[in-house]
Amino acid sequence: MVKAYFKGLVLEVLDGVYVPREDTELLAETLDVKNVNVLDVGTGSGALALFAAKTARHVTGVDIDPQAVVCATKNAELNGVTNVTFVESDLFERVRGRFDVIAFNPPYLPVTDAWESRTWNGGANGRETIERFAKGLGEHLAPKGHALVLVSSLTGLEETKKLFVDRGFHVAVAREKKIMWETLYVLRIVHKD
Repeated sequence: MVKAYFKGLVLEVLDGVYVPREDTELLAETLDVKNVNVLDVGTGSGALALFAAKTARHVTGVDIDPQAVVCATKNAELNGVTNVTFVESDLFERVRGRFDVIAFNPPYLPVTDAWESRTWNGGANGRETIERFAKGLGEHLAPKGHALVLVSSLTGLEETKKLFVDRGFHVAVAREKKIMWETLYVLRIVHKD
């Protein structure tokens, strides 16, 4: 277990669960969730969900890893956050309803070794999980809502944007940050009118 600090939150992160880093910070800085319902996909330690819960009406955090759900639930209790629910789910598999804001910090690094950590293994091109997310987004994004998805220059910005455009969404870069070996982007995705 690792103790982490994120945007005023104290987090206890279990082994194998993603520890918040620059990508999580960038996504948090882009969130505007005052009094809305939020879905945090791939919640990990719950850092982003708990940060969003400070101003959101309600936050649902989902993760495929049962350890992450345990970790996030414990962190909600540790920080006294009550307007959040955590569910074990592979992306949208166990998600019901529509959300005003959907945030996703996916595994986005191009990796060919299946044994590498699934917290950052995005498959051979880095977009395998993002593509599955794009397929299910329309069913869960409220008509006037938006999704925020973090991607890396290593994943291919234009190719990633195209995954959403081809499914009828408008995509814009909301924020970007250059770090050592890559540039991180937060994509803002909305339904086309």
